[in-house]
Parts: sequence; structure tokens; C-alpha cells
Amino acid sequence: MRLRELGAEVRVCAPPDKEFAERLAELGVEMVPTGAPVRPVVTTVTPGSAAGLAQRAADLMAAQFDTVAAAAEGGDALVATGPLPATAAARSVADKLGIRYVHVSHQPVSLPSPYRRPPARRGQPLPPGATDNRALWDLDAQIANTMFGEELNAQRASAGLPPVGSVRDYAFTDQPWLATDPVLSPWQPTDLDVVQTGAWILPDERPLPAELAAFLDAGTAPVYVGFGSTPMSAPEGVARVAVEAVRAHGRRVVVSRGWADLALIDDQDDCFVVGEVNQQALFRRAAAVVHHGSAGTTATATCAGAPQVVVPQGADQPYWAGRVADLGIGAEHEGPMPTAQSLSAALKAALTPETRARATAVSGTIRTDGVTVAATLLLGAAGQEGTPVSA
Repeated sequence: MRLRELGAEVRVCAPPDKEFAERLAELGVEMVPTGAPVRPVVTTVTPGSAAGLAQRAADLMAAQFDTVAAAAEGGDALVATGPLPATAAARSVADKLGIRYVHVSHQPVSLPSPYRRPPARRGQPLPPGATDNRALWDLDAQIANTMFGEELNAQRASAGLPPVGSVRDYAFTDQPWLATDPVLSPWQPTDLDVVQTGAWILPDERPLPAELAAFLDAGTAPVYVGFGSTPMSAPEGVARVAVEAVRAHGRRVVVSRGWADLALIDDQDDCFVVGEVNQQALFRRAAAVVHHGSAGTTATATCAGAPQVVVPQGADQPYWAGRVADLGIGAEHEGPMPTAQSLSAALKAALTPETRARATAVSGTIRTDGVTVAATLLLGAAGQEGTPVSA
């Protein structure tokens, strides 16, 4: 949206999930469906399992060489984010077309850094006792090559491109962009020349549904509970635990269905269930936000000044949970499966006046110009405003 405001032509290649297509259509952004839907994979694959990974990776790469290449032809830049097989193939496409490529991460966890361990890749655990982070990142590069190198180079060969030696480093480049806020997610300098733009936040002007607005107006600020696109192994049990924990504090509850398909546990009038909704507006009216710890939800809750309870399920979510706790703007739940007692204890910490005051103070420090910084950098490097830019 910001690129278009600056006069650029933009195409967005995204998986053909209904939620993505509908949101982009609302914004009037041209979407090029790419690859297979994400939701069936997220909701059916066992967390951490590598079953079917090789085929999914091959399909992701093929989609870049096929659909993305066609969409990017004639453009000046290709901006890529997502799983490594997709971004490595996307850079290959950019090289084939002779256009600029930018890798963007919306979390710092996957970028090599001596200050933290790399995240484990599916089916490829890291040595549990190893403490040398640099050596572990070297091992991570080798693992990435083992998992994706042969397929990537085979598809590159078909496109007339030479093989790459390090899939991960090739995809990231020497100057990856990090679309996170420097207060919420400070980046310590490393060998990589990371460009931290600030978080990419689209101001949401959608009104809250009338029934939700009426519920909010009818009583005290509720606690929001939602886990986004993260699947839960026992959604009915999680919903019951969450509602009981919130009720233990005398609070009302707004439950977000999400991809876990959470639902109300009874017909009491202190609970309300929502689907896709303007979280920016809703979180500003919440007593606290209980969530899974994705980059987007964490940033939205932080900007809203809402105290948080993060129940991380995996990937980069433990990182965000730790940042919320370190900043004093909420509580980090220990472990992915809460009980009513454990979640109630975390809520007790989040609902204190001190946590609310700290969350309010931190919200005022969050940058709001991340997309402007990124769009300006991209257009400046592309040569001039108004030229086609494919993302």
C-alpha cells in the first residue's frame, strides 16, 4: 500500500488461501496466487515433523520459478519473505531476470547471530549440549544445504543458472532487511549488514462489528484470547482453560476463532467470539491480550499498549514471549499447553497496574514509519519513483 502511494506498481504473490485473497481484495491490491494453500498444511502437519517436507519444498521452489517469475518479469525489484525454499528460489528468479532482490524477515530468529542459537529445522535437531553459537550457525547452513540444496540447484540448472554453495546465505544475502521494531526487537550488530526498517504495520481503519462493539460497551474491558494461524492440539480444551482462567479474575472474554477454530464453552453473556477483525482497534479496548506470540500479533498488542500473556507454540514465538517479559509489558507462559491455574497466574502478572503502565509507556516508543522507510529504500534503489516494482 505504501509503495503504491509513492507511485509504484506492485504485484503480491501469495498462497491462494481464502483469508489472504479476501484481505488483499479489500485493499485493492493485485494478488497473484502462488503455490498451494498454507492453512491445510499448518493445520494437519505434526509440529516439528519432516513428513512430506521434501515435496512441499520442491513445490515451493517450482512456484517461484514459474508463477513468481512471470509476475516479476518487467519489474525492477523482487522482495521476498517466507520459508527458505521459497526465498532461495525467489532470489534465483531475480538473478535470472536481472532485477534487484531483497530478503525480508519479520523476526530476527532465523538470521545468523552469535548471540543466539539457530532454530532447529524440521527433522534436523541441533546438538543439545553445544554452546558455540557460531559453530551451530555453520551447522545450520550445512543442514539447509542437505535439506534443500540438491532440489534448488536442479531447478536452477533447468533455468540455466549455476549452482549455489550455501542455500541459506544465498537466500538471505549479505544485507537482509529486518522488519521489526528496534525497541521491541533490538538487533545486535553481526557479520551481516542487517537493515532494520521498523515493523511493517498497515493502519487498520475497519470498524469493529456492531455486535462486538456493543459487547465491549456493555461492561468492563475484556481479555482477548486468540492464537492466530497457530494450530492447537486440543482447541476445545484450550478454549475452556482460557475462559476459566480469565473468569477467575472476574474478567469478560473475547475469543478469536483463528485457525485452531476456538469456540465458546457455554452460553454465558460474559464471552464473545470473533473471526477476522481489526485487532488494532480491539486490542486498544482489551484489559490484556493472550496470544501465541507471532511477530504481527506481538507488535499489534505492543502498539496498542495492551498487557500481554504470550503462550508460545514454536518457531519464533518463544523469542517474542521473552521480549514481552523482558520489557515488562506482559508475562511469558512457560510451555505451550496452559492449564487454568498456569494461565491464571500469568494473567495475574499481566493485569497489574504496573504492567499496564509499562505497556502504555512502551507503546509510545514503537516506530510507526517502518513501511515508509522500507518503501523509500526500495524505490530509491530501484532508480526512481513510479517504476514498476514486483514483490
